[in-house]
Amino acid sequence: MNTTAPDTALLSEALRLSEQDRPYAWATVVRAAPPTSAYVGAQAIVTAEGSLLGWVGGGCARDIVVQSCLGAIQDGNPRLIRISNDGQVSDPDTEHHAMPCASNGALELFIQPVRPAPALCIAGSTPAAMAAGAIAGVLGWRVSHGRPGVDGPPPDYVLVATQGADDAENLEWALSSPARKVLLIASRRKAEALADAMRRAGLGESRLSDLESPAGPDIQAGTPAEVALAAVAGLVRAHRRASGAAPSRDAHLDEPRAAEPAAARAAAAAYVNPVCLRPIDPASALHTVSIEGATHYFCCNGCKAKFDGDPMKYLEIARRMPGAGHGPEAA
Repeated sequence: MNTTAPDTALLSEALRLSEQDRPYAWATVVRAAPPTSAYVGAQAIVTAEGSLLGWVGGGCARDIVVQSCLGAIQDGNPRLIRISNDGQVSDPDTEHHAMPCASNGALELFIQPVRPAPALCIAGSTPAAMAAGAIAGVLGWRVSHGRPGVDGPPPDYVLVATQGADDAENLEWALSSPARKVLLIASRRKAEALADAMRRAGLGESRLSDLESPAGPDIQAGTPAEVALAAVAGLVRAHRRASGAAPSRDAHLDEPRAAEPAAARAAAAAYVNPVCLRPIDPASALHTVSIEGATHYFCCNGCKAKFDGDPMKYLEIARRMPGAGHGPEAA
């Protein structure tokens, strides 16, 4: 049995690739039947460009190992492969490959892909934007804040959480970036208006199909943190789909809640900002104020400041508006 310590050159290469956010795969020999030049525990690293560093057997196995590693890097799924001419497979999940040489030896290898965490750019400094960054950070995503495609590394995904502050400008930056998917925190009406603005700016339908709004599944979010949670759930879903992952048991989150009465959904969408007298979707509100047993929603800093300056005036207006007594505190 070979008891050689892990190859420091492989460890150094793995560290270098990880620091550069480059994907690669480890190949480890887990079974070896002679005649073969490999041994149990032998390892190699294969990069996304197909370069192999290490030793897991001679030319008879090398090309098969490289191709299996490239497949694992592409779909993100580890795999167990067997290279032999005996037709024996120890496990039904093992991929079998014929040994291209006349050798009667056999190898089994475990292939483990290592891919960089998704890069997420969040546009906006709203409470929902800050909360989304914190949640995505817990998941291990590489999070940056700023102008999508302009500030920070090229993003894999973008969350536009500006909520009234330069929405169109940030959305255009996001859709002009290399991001696979762009999620926008906004009401459906506002999202449609912004999409029309993007069309007028020259963006095609193929790129606009990468825009998702409302951001994430409907979880009946009522606070900025809950809106952020839904948005990050949408980002995870988009990433899993882009990676070719099978639908999860929680795919029902995409479906509308049948138990929720249509009247309740209409009431939620009918809330009117008591300052500017415009309808506002509570899920996309920039500010909320709970007072006298009800929650009030505001679309921008200006409306919130006016309300704070004369709350009694606007509370009286709010009592006459649709959605009066809105929010969980009013229940």
